[in-house]
Amino acid sequence: MALRRAVLACLCAGTLTGAAVPTAPAFADTPSAMDGGASAPAPAPEPAGGVPAAPGAPLPAPAPVPAGPHGAATLAPNGTAVAPVDAPPVVKAIIAAGNRIARKPYVWGGGHGSWIARGYDCSGSVSFALHGAGLLTSPLVSGSLAGWGAPGRGSWVTIYANAGHVFMSVAGLRFDTSGRRTQHSSRWQVERRSARGYRVRHVPGL
Repeated sequence: MALRRAVLACLCAGTLTGAAVPTAPAFADTPSAMDGGASAPAPAPEPAGGVPAAPGAPLPAPAPVPAGPHGAATLAPNGTAVAPVDAPPVVKAIIAAGNRIARKPYVWGGGHGSWIARGYDCSGSVSFALHGAGLLTSPLVSGSLAGWGAPGRGSWVTIYANAGHVFMSVAGLRFDTSGRRTQHSSRWQVERRSARGYRVRHVPGL
């Protein structure tokens, strides 16, 4: 009897020792009865602007690029300059200001006593155009413009100055009081002139 009890005790101990411990069931990424058996739909793709697109709808077309010349201003029949569409806002402001006085008469000292004048001399003209873009608070004479800004040519605006005269190039057009006796009688001119004897400066960043 005692022997039988010992054998049963050994068998029970061995069974419990080697028995596998049941584990919790693994949860798979599948629909369950709680969500109705249907998986959530995949999110709609987003266009570059971050606005969700409707399922199956094409992405919006990019904004059209305005037509017109790029990188170079053109001279209109009335003697004003037409800014290129890709010009920075400050360049467009210089051109707009230059247009206001493009056909004003040449007056020595004009534009130095007041921004509004009957006529403008060379430095008064250049100063007026730069002032229109917020680049000058008061007019400068040509000798001062020879040291204004940064040295060298600019990509959009270049100033040519010495003690006796100043003119500038804006988006490829020359803005100059000399040479106004053309068919347009304008400070804006397509003809180039020699830069010999002039200090070459530009607006920083332009």
